[in-house]
Amino acid sequence: QVQLVESGGGLVQPGGSLKLSCAASGSVSMIYTMGWYRQTPGTQRELVADITITDMKKYADSVKGRFTISRDYVKKMLYLRMNNLKPEDTAVYYCTANTVIPPRDFWGQGTQVTVSS
Repeated sequence: QVQLVESGGGLVQPGGSLKLSCAASGSVSMIYTMGWYRQTPGTQRELVADITITDMKKYADSVKGRFTISRDYVKKMLYLRMNNLKPEDTAVYYCTANTVIPPRDFWGQGTQVTVSS
């Protein structure tokens, strides 16, 4: 089992920045990929960014050049630095972790990010 707890969401003006954090606990040594998804009411969750144990990163086209994902293996933390935020970035952001053996996905409870003037 892996437990994930997000923090760092909030209200920010357009053009502003936020840094989301995700603390992982439990069987963290089994995690292969960690990532961030986001969801707005009435829509499916979409991938924002993810990072593998080999440090390969993937970003949604809508956030490339503005968001940066990073992982601290010692502190068992996942981060998402979000710059130049836009109103369309408003969503609940979820931290996720994927294990290979056994193949399972784990999710945090989500943190709200609101971009508004």
